[in-house]
Amino acid sequence: MEKRPVAYQLYSAREEAAKNLDAVLAAVSEMGYDGVEFAGFYGLDADTVRMKLEKNGLQAVSSHVPMQLIEKDMFGTIAFHKQVGCAYIAIPYLDDEMRPGGPRFARALQTIGLFGRLCRMAGITLLYHNHDFEFVTVSGQYGLDFLYSALPAEYLQSEIDVCWVKYAGVCPEAYLRQYKGRCPVVHLKDYVGTKGEAVPYGLIGKEEKKAAGTDVIPFEFRPFGHGCQDVQGVLTAAIESGAEWFVVEQDLSVGRTPLEAARMSIDTLRQAGVKR
Repeated sequence: MEKRPVAYQLYSAREEAAKNLDAVLAAVSEMGYDGVEFAGFYGLDADTVRMKLEKNGLQAVSSHVPMQLIEKDMFGTIAFHKQVGCAYIAIPYLDDEMRPGGPRFARALQTIGLFGRLCRMAGITLLYHNHDFEFVTVSGQYGLDFLYSALPAEYLQSEIDVCWVKYAGVCPEAYLRQYKGRCPVVHLKDYVGTKGEAVPYGLIGKEEKKAAGTDVIPFEFRPFGHGCQDVQGVLTAAIESGAEWFVVEQDLSVGRTPLEAARMSIDTLRQAGVKR
């Protein structure tokens, strides 16, 4: 299998990173990760963040930036990420009203389109990171497909999260291939369980209620390769579809520390032949 660089979403070890970012960066570098994806910068300025990354031989691949911050200061957001060295900025989540089919979705499209153009002018690629709620039908298609059809690929690329695609009942491999040429960064995330009363959207600190079903198996995030994902199938589909980076993310680690889980995930990628 073709090799690809692998980044670690630092939110996965958020408590450890908040206490000692240098230690977390050193640990993931030692494990063999090539870069990191941010979800906040711990109050540090851009030069300090870049220095810490260079010290540990890591790239700032991407950063999850809330829509509220984008709306508040597009130019400042872009300038900060350029200074850090991020090649990508990802929109991680949309609130209810801004989701496909919601009353503020048209406004969200305008904002995303404008920000995507500004990012492109600055040499940054804007991504959209999905959860499962985008897989409701809007105007005869999935909300996520509606979003990507409403905005040109030059202004918005995808960061497909294979956990939430599968959790929504959609085949991750098929969905990656559907967006061949538009998925430069792919989130590798694994889990066990089925849909129950709550969906844990860890990255934005929310838990959303869902209708209870029968035969519900408790949901639990797992290191990649230790849950229900078809590892070889996902990796092959992602590479064939143009993935340039893989990002390992695990919103919550149960029974082991986040960094222990991080090592298990990158070991999976080595065994699969995608990582040296």
